[in-house]
Amino acid sequence: MDILILCLLGLVQGLCEFLPISSSGHLVLLSSLFGVKDSLFVSIILHVATLLAVIIVFRKDIIHMIKHPLSEESINLCIATIPTCLIVLLLMPLVNDSFSGGYLAVSFFISAFLLFFAQKTKEKSIKFTKKNAIIMGIAQGLAVFPGISRSGTTICAGLLSGGDKKECAKFSFLMSLPIIILSMLMEIFEITVNGQSVSINTIGLLLAFLIAFIVGIFSIKLMIKLTEKLNFKWFSLYLFIIGLLTLILI
Repeated sequence: MDILILCLLGLVQGLCEFLPISSSGHLVLLSSLFGVKDSLFVSIILHVATLLAVIIVFRKDIIHMIKHPLSEESINLCIATIPTCLIVLLLMPLVNDSFSGGYLAVSFFISAFLLFFAQKTKEKSIKFTKKNAIIMGIAQGLAVFPGISRSGTTICAGLLSGGDKKECAKFSFLMSLPIIILSMLMEIFEITVNGQSVSINTIGLLLAFLIAFIVGIFSIKLMIKLTEKLNFKWFSLYLFIIGLLTLILI
C-alpha cells in the first residue's frame, strides 16, 4: 500500500508542480489523509524530481546561463534568489510547522485569492526587468508554505509588476532551480547532523521520483503551450474548493 500511495504522490507532484495549485499543498494533504510520515522529506525528494524535469526542458537556457554568468537572465535569477533565501530563513520555524497541515486550508485560500486578483489585472507585454525578478523572488519566499502555490504566486507577482505572462511563467520555472537545490541540501544537512531518521519505503519513493520526473516533463511542455491562454479564475475556484475540503478532512 505504501508503494501505491507514494506513486500517487509522485503523480500529483509531476502534475501539480507546474500548475498554479501548489504541489506541496497537495502532497501534505494526501500525506495527512494516508498517514505518510516524513512528508517534508518526501516533498523535497519529489521536488528534486521535478527539478530534473525543469533542467531537461530548459537545458539550453541553463547551459547558456552557465556559459554566460553575467548575462541578463543569469543576473535576474541571482537577484530573485537572494530575497527568497532571506525570507525562507526568517520563516523557517513556521515553514517546518506548516508541513503538519495546520495552515493548509488558509494557504489554499490565499492562493485562490491571488489567482483571482491577478486574473483581473490587465497584462502588459513589456521586457522582463530586474524589478520583475525582485518582486517574483519576494513572492517565491512567501510561497514557501504548502498550499501557497509557488508557480502561481510568482507568476501572479510578475504579472502584477507589469510582466508578460509567457516570460513570467518561464522565469518562474527557472527560479525554482536554486531554491529546490538549497532545500534538498538543508534537509540532507539536518538528517545527517541531527541524526534524524527517515522511515520511507525506498522502492516506493524511487518509483514516485521517476513518475514525478516523467510526468513533470510533459506537464512543463504542456504549460508552456497553454500559458498565454490560461485563465486563472478556474484554478482559483479549484483552490477555494480544495481549501474547504481541507478544513473538513484535516
